[in-house]
Amino acid sequence: MVEFGLLGDVEVRVDGQVVDVGHARQRCVLAALLVDVNRLVPVDVLVDRVWGEQVPHRARNAVAGYVSRLRQVLPSGVRITGRQGGYVLTVDPLSVDLHRFDHLVQRARVEPDEATSLLSEALGLWRGEPFSTLDTPWLAGVRSSLEARRLAALLDRNDLVLDQGQHGSLLAELEELATLLPLDERVAGQLILALYRCGRQADALLRYEQVRVRLADELGTDPGPALRLLHKQMLTADAALTVSAPAAARPVPRQLPAPPRSFAGRGRELAALDAIMDGGHPIVVSGTAGVGKTALAVHWAHRVASRFPDGQLYVNLRGFDPGGAVTAPGEAVRAFLDALGLDPQRIPASLDAQACLFRSVLADKRMLILLDNARDADQIRPLLPGSPGCLVLVTSRNRLAGLVATHGAYPLALDLLSTGEAHDLLVDRLGLDRLRAEPEVADEIIKRCAGLPIALTIVAARVACTSFPLRAIAAELRGGLDPFDGGDAATDVRAVFSWSYHALVPGAARLFRLLGLHPGPDVSGAAAASLFGEPVRPLLAELTRAHLLTEHQPGRYVFHDLLRAYATEQASLHDSPEERLAATGRLHDHYVHTAHAATRLLSPTRDVITPPSPRAGAHPLRLNDFGQALAWFTAEHHVLLAVVEQAAGAGLDTHARHLAWALAEFLERRGHWTDLALVGQIALAAAVRLADPLAQSHAHRYLARASTQLDALDEAHAHLQRSLDVSGEPVGQALTHRELAYVCERQGQHDQALHHSSQALDLYAVAGHRRGQAGSLNAVGWYQALLGDFEKALTSCEAALGLLEPDDLDGRASTWDSLGYIHHHRGDHREAIGCYQRSLDVFRSLGDHYWTADVLIHLGDSHLAAGDAVAAGVAWQEALGILEDLGHPHADAARARLSPVPR
Repeated sequence: MVEFGLLGDVEVRVDGQVVDVGHARQRCVLAALLVDVNRLVPVDVLVDRVWGEQVPHRARNAVAGYVSRLRQVLPSGVRITGRQGGYVLTVDPLSVDLHRFDHLVQRARVEPDEATSLLSEALGLWRGEPFSTLDTPWLAGVRSSLEARRLAALLDRNDLVLDQGQHGSLLAELEELATLLPLDERVAGQLILALYRCGRQADALLRYEQVRVRLADELGTDPGPALRLLHKQMLTADAALTVSAPAAARPVPRQLPAPPRSFAGRGRELAALDAIMDGGHPIVVSGTAGVGKTALAVHWAHRVASRFPDGQLYVNLRGFDPGGAVTAPGEAVRAFLDALGLDPQRIPASLDAQACLFRSVLADKRMLILLDNARDADQIRPLLPGSPGCLVLVTSRNRLAGLVATHGAYPLALDLLSTGEAHDLLVDRLGLDRLRAEPEVADEIIKRCAGLPIALTIVAARVACTSFPLRAIAAELRGGLDPFDGGDAATDVRAVFSWSYHALVPGAARLFRLLGLHPGPDVSGAAAASLFGEPVRPLLAELTRAHLLTEHQPGRYVFHDLLRAYATEQASLHDSPEERLAATGRLHDHYVHTAHAATRLLSPTRDVITPPSPRAGAHPLRLNDFGQALAWFTAEHHVLLAVVEQAAGAGLDTHARHLAWALAEFLERRGHWTDLALVGQIALAAAVRLADPLAQSHAHRYLARASTQLDALDEAHAHLQRSLDVSGEPVGQALTHRELAYVCERQGQHDQALHHSSQALDLYAVAGHRRGQAGSLNAVGWYQALLGDFEKALTSCEAALGLLEPDDLDGRASTWDSLGYIHHHRGDHREAIGCYQRSLDVFRSLGDHYWTADVLIHLGDSHLAAGDAVAAGVAWQEALGILEDLGHPHADAARARLSPVPR
């Protein structure tokens, strides 16, 4: 049994025994992964969490090393998987004390009979200050949040214990807590009540006076309504303060709708609501249509209703009603005044006067007010009470940023359900046995529903109302939005989306439609501008406010698959084929020309093929340096793969060919060999349709490089032979011979590799291609070294170094690597280490992951030969982490080297 501790020292226990998980930075990486257990944590986020603003050089590589070492010390049931530019630690969340704490607190909210014991168990998990001995800005923020959650749970537990008449057992603890938190009125109230019930009325009154004076002196304020009421009750010996006294019977409004019959997931959001409910500010729950805003708000409101003894008010403001019947603020406030029992003759006529009366009535009350489906902040403002004892919970498809700015509202954006939460919802609706009978089909249904609760509930209802197998339901969902119709407007996904869509201004509506033509998975603002044909920032802002788009990263936007399908439908209805084709063309021009510019910055020495000029309305980005180019490719990586595929499918073969050329450089540099193979296949098919021999030769080389790195060497050789057959110019043939040499090297045929490198050198000489000659001369030297002729190899590589042009960084890094190998085998290990270090510095600066790892292995070999086993182990460990993340077969070579190194 494995247990993870974060609520105290960061520790791991296996069967009760503490496991050493390394030094502080390594434990910090573990903590950063455990806080988001079973969720992807991007490497950049990990770096920020571990170092904050003081990021060291090669931080990403250090993270890879820490992760690799954690994999070795953690038990076999705990997996740390690298994917999509980050890491996921997979384990049962309840084995992590932090998540078990949250789970127990959430259970206490819905299991009142067991609440006291559940909260006591949750509080017992705390061993001290969270992440003690570790300190980064991120950890400090999480620690503060956790301590606030612990305090909330502690005070909830205290309320329950006081309600049970066990005030004597709490007295000492409350005295200590009040000393630590002298301005916390809830703590003060609990202590004062405990003193009063213990027969110490004078001490209770004295404590109230001390709190009152301190609040006045330090904050310039009086005690809140709850504390003042308690003081008044003590002075009058109110029987309600005795445990056995029933609450005074009085009519109170209980207007909350019935809670949803089933509710799954949303643990993080419920915990956030619990943590902020005492802040005295409105809470705005916003999200896209059908994401479950009302369900969450009503479910949570019922959970906390007991905290608001003066009742709960509810109104549906109909901000996105299909009939356009928006509830006016005056209508809502008048309904509230009626519910509060005011004499109709006392209610004034004007909205301002009614709002003032509403605030006056609520001044000393503790009420929960749920304002559902608001359209904008103006609809909300007259309904806000002035009393800090009241809580206002708002739901809206808009973010209501104005309410956040003017009234300090707390924004809580509701996202789609995770796969696990969606599965739990279906289990709740259909039963676990039904899903276990067809697990793969259940997974497909969840994917087709895109994590949208309304879609999942519609599908679940169809399954429940028919005898159809899940397989048949899943097949229906492959046909667009028609299956997501529950029979009325409220349960028709298309109709629900339309209420938001029809509220848009015409420009935003057109942009929304055109975004359905983008292949995803997300889109930048610049790409959206090209798609639209002109600047779109205000339109993107409107779409995000309406939650028809989500800005999931600064300047990058996404919508889920069902909204994408709706946008595509609307485009086919409202935009002509010619308009859609023009928009797609502008989009592809944007990507092709930006990618070409980025590739030129990544590899200035690469021979250029020039794409056709972009059409009017396309807005390629201007990138200024290597760093910007690499960052752009990294951000657009998955988008570019989708765009290449879309271009080929749409008959835009020239775009597909040029985009593949530009993308191949990045994919090779980052070691994305499977993606390179996919791009090569698309590029080859497009080149054949274009009857372009040069493009075919390029595509065969992409495929050969991918096949080589994936150890499919026979396939690589076949592709390169085909590349030679279709290429009629010397530079292209020379490039192919260079690739053939590398394949022969991987096959152990070093003499053949030397032969191909020599042919490449001759062809480059014929073409007068200086850079090609330098690279080929280095390759000749490398293969001479592999054949054991180190003197000739040294001469060749030093000559190559002299031929290299200043901006040929790739060539310089490769040549220093060759020289390091030569010096190593000549026995000059210190010289070898110097050469390898120079090569490593360049490859790292270029962001070339595979070749960085390759040089690290060589560097480790030289360190070991020089007698420094520790330095060797460090280099090999870093190489192993990189190769594991790449999924490269050479990881075994690094792993084998590490086994005999002292740890």
